Amino acid sequence: MAQTARIVTAEEDAPVIDRSHLHLMTAGAQDLERELLRLFDTQCAVLMERMAHCAPPARSTLAHTLKGSALGIGAARVAAAAAAVETADEHQTVPLMRLNEAVQEARLSIARLLACAPE
Repeated sequence: MAQTARIVTAEEDAPVIDRSHLHLMTAGAQDLERELLRLFDTQCAVLMERMAHCAPPARSTLAHTLKGSALGIGAARVAAAAAAVETADEHQTVPLMRLNEAVQEARLSIARLLACAPE
């Protein structure tokens, strides 16, 4: 039986939300961290819904927006998946499915972080 090697990218090896990056971006302000996570969670929901119903050129633009936000909070997997949608040609189905998986994973992580965070 043949085995295939799987290349693991840095994004796959990265935490879902890089807390140290988020901490650095917010200068350690926990209230700001929570607010940015809430905003990113909402933005993910809105942009993914829009991407599901628009043409590839518009989808690429929305993916670019999501990529920038993801990089800002340390969501490298979302950023990498969004970049794949952004640069894909007319055939965006597989990259969009991967982005959806990364976004769902990030949103679940955010929900856990916010549930454990003191208000």
